[in-house]
Amino acid sequence: MRDVTRDVPAPDRRSFLKYTGALGAAATLTSSLSACSAGPESTNDTSGGGGGKDATLTAVIGYGNDGSWDPTQTASAFCMAANNHIYEGLLDTDPISREPYAALATQVPGDLGGTSWKFTLRKGATFHDGKPVTADDVVFVFDRILDPDTQTLAKGFFASWLKEVRKIDAQNVELVLKFPFPEGLSRLTLAKIMPKHVFSRPGAWDDAIKGKAVGSGPYRQTAHHPKSNTTFEAFTDYNGPRPPAFKKMNWLTIVDAAPRVARISGAGAGAQIADNIPYANIDQLKKGGLSVAGGAGMNNLFLMFNTKHKPFDDVRVRQALHYAIDTEKMVEVALKGHGRPSSSFLNEGNPSYRRAKTVYDYDPDKAKALLEAAGVKGLRVEILSVNVSWIVDCLPTVKASWDAIGVETTLSPQETTAVFTKMDQKQDYQVVAAASNPNQFGLDADLIMHYNYGPQNLWMQYARWADTAVAKQLFRDMDQATREPDAEKKKAMVQDYVDVVAEQAVLYPVVHNELMTAWAPARLAGIRAQPYPGINLLQAKWA
Repeated sequence: MRDVTRDVPAPDRRSFLKYTGALGAAATLTSSLSACSAGPESTNDTSGGGGGKDATLTAVIGYGNDGSWDPTQTASAFCMAANNHIYEGLLDTDPISREPYAALATQVPGDLGGTSWKFTLRKGATFHDGKPVTADDVVFVFDRILDPDTQTLAKGFFASWLKEVRKIDAQNVELVLKFPFPEGLSRLTLAKIMPKHVFSRPGAWDDAIKGKAVGSGPYRQTAHHPKSNTTFEAFTDYNGPRPPAFKKMNWLTIVDAAPRVARISGAGAGAQIADNIPYANIDQLKKGGLSVAGGAGMNNLFLMFNTKHKPFDDVRVRQALHYAIDTEKMVEVALKGHGRPSSSFLNEGNPSYRRAKTVYDYDPDKAKALLEAAGVKGLRVEILSVNVSWIVDCLPTVKASWDAIGVETTLSPQETTAVFTKMDQKQDYQVVAAASNPNQFGLDADLIMHYNYGPQNLWMQYARWADTAVAKQLFRDMDQATREPDAEKKKAMVQDYVDVVAEQAVLYPVVHNELMTAWAPARLAGIRAQPYPGINLLQAKWA
């Protein structure tokens, strides 16, 4: 049996992108654009402009709603955002600070130094079908996550530190940890509690993937139209900490930038909020009276090298190509100032951030010297890239930078599924450029790094690097840091192994960039732009 205690496991590779949407922004491109301009007439209610208590809030999401809706499986931006309104964890987290708060549980545990966390369920909590939430539902979800024979994305967030979940009685459960792990509290939001009586039925998990959603949260799903829209209404029996402020919500999926911007702008705007706003449209929307704000986090353009394709097995070549990129120009021209050159794998706002010992500041002379030291001449490189709009905007800077040091560069942007199908099939490639944002899952550096690096990790399988001596030592260091009980020592251990990741430059960010959200301040209050895809309206209200 393969070790699933350290890494975010994939389902079978063929379904990885389909089920999880794990590339965040990159996953938008597989949807049919022609179907995304509006919802079906019966659900295309955009009457929220008046701000009355019965108005419908209309949101435009720049990501597809046709990924997996199974909370144990998904990394789809749309579906994760929606599930945060439909479901609850024992604890949930603030969308910005990621501080945990009591959701289905009555309180946040105070003693985090032990290996037992006990939770009492909120009295009177019910699912959207009227059935009560019980300890059996909690155990049901965690049993699925921890089941060694069931491959879920959530397993990689829990299996390393969580031993089991026990029912004490109908209203109380105990989480038994393998070792003290305070960071686990904020991860409990990733284990959304689902009704056993619904999802234990034959075929129910397939239904969950396709969009069936029954939770205990403040909003219940009322209709779901893949590649078009999903609708919600306030759950009148909700008695938790985030009561619904909108009687109805209609979330449109519009992955093409132009119609997405058009839907929220102008006198006849049909929506009050939209995410994934292109940088080029910010001034236009602000002049039209909208608020536009960004969230800076782990969203990044990364390069991933095929280390079995020479000369990319040589760390000097990988470093040379990073040093050669004029990242300041990329931020200025492609990102319109809404980003920063990467100075670590982690973004500068991460609590565990430390400037890496190896930082790829623009240095073409050093790049040339490294290539010469590696004995590389006349190198020709094809960059296999996802065709996400902001990634495509950045690629000309990469090409110009590499051409300038004598590396003849060809750009090959393709749809996300095409790019990763080639790697799933173990086709040869040289370099991949794509987007990623593990902040969807949290700020926890241990989680972020294990999402990207590990012996069974999908990304490492793509990079074909995991069997090297340096990689094996890195993975041992990562595991040791996970188990370190002292918070400051753990932080230092993480920072030290991130230095190794930076030096090796196998899968490494080039720039970290902001994600922009626009909304109508005359209609909505309490909006906070988040540094990862999607929106969170649990503390928003009509203005």
